[in-house]
Amino acid sequence: MRINLTKKEIINSIHMQLGFSKKISENLLEDFLSILLFEIIKNKKVKIPNFGTFILSRKNKRIGRNPKTLEEKIISERNVIKFKPSKYLKNYINKNE
Repeated sequence: MRINLTKKEIINSIHMQLGFSKKISENLLEDFLSILLFEIIKNKKVKIPNFGTFILSRKNKRIGRNPKTLEEKIISERNVIKFKPSKYLKNYINKNE
């Protein structure tokens, strides 16, 4: 069972499938990720057709607890990115089980 997919593996896949050099493949991936993050921060929501939607959301300040020591601590408010897969992606994944 595979757990992590590294940038290096994605770059190698782009290199093998599209025939670009590894440097161009790396630049392509880095540019894609930079554009995606910039647009998420700017627009709060980015939809990629047939893949899904990334949504920037705000989590409020709350009280958390260390499970070992039961010590309570305040968890500060922060931004989080949520991902909602498209119907196409859900159907594709469920079809290939």
